[in-house]
Amino acid sequence: MQIWSLLGNSQKLDGGAMFGNAPKALWSRWLTPDADNRVPLACRAMLVRGVNGKTVLFETGIGAFFDPKMRERYGVVEDRHVLLDSLAKAGFAPGDIDTIVLSHLHFDHAGGLLAPFADGQPMRLVFPNAHYLVSKACFERAESPHARDRASFIPGLNALLKDTGRLELVEGPFSQRLGEAVRFHYSDGHTPGLMLAEVIGDPGVVFCADLIPGKAWVHVPITMGYDRFPELLVDEKREFLEDKQQRQVRLFFTHDPDCAMAALDRDAHGKFVTRDEQATVAGQAVQQAAS
Repeated sequence: MQIWSLLGNSQKLDGGAMFGNAPKALWSRWLTPDADNRVPLACRAMLVRGVNGKTVLFETGIGAFFDPKMRERYGVVEDRHVLLDSLAKAGFAPGDIDTIVLSHLHFDHAGGLLAPFADGQPMRLVFPNAHYLVSKACFERAESPHARDRASFIPGLNALLKDTGRLELVEGPFSQRLGEAVRFHYSDGHTPGLMLAEVIGDPGVVFCADLIPGKAWVHVPITMGYDRFPELLVDEKREFLEDKQQRQVRLFFTHDPDCAMAALDRDAHGKFVTRDEQATVAGQAVQQAAS
């Protein structure tokens, strides 16, 4: 297998919201805020070729589907579809992607499924051959969101995915499409049914999504203001990290502006830390795990 990190459209969001109850004096050491208190965030996807014989894209970032007013509101920096540029730079076209795995359906993780905004034009998907994998709980949440997170979803996206006839709702540790090549872990602290995809390899790599958006959030008590149940998320994160460290699974970060992938370790005080950090990953070989 081979793995790439692919940047999508970047964002600037309020630092206080991104770091929950951590004080600015602490989180500003990790990400430097601008004059509006916003911190830079990536929307990074992971591409793996050779997963059960398939080319798999793990998430799509925020994309460029917002109209100009909404793009400004949510701090989206670029007006073009950056992920498509990154795919082309890595030597791939949208039609080469035959499977897309979505951890959840918040717009900053699923918006890249859609074509860039064009005034008067309906939404459309840009990956013509892709099968879409979403957890059943996440899909149901997007169908009937809570008032607290309704604005995080894209109206009409669920219908577009269903209409392809290539949507698989995943409930257990494995999917029909990817078999045992990808193991799914679940978390409810950020949103119900958040699906964390682990590519089984030697070493393996797990897409951490919004359970651990970047290396700063490896510190167990750090959560986001967007998390629905922060205390639950802390407990889920601790268990998740203990498992990944024990099995030496690498972490892939979607929102960290500087780090795409890292190994996990503990410092002298037992606190989780990252090591062997990689800013980018370009065609790196991943040994298929022995069956």
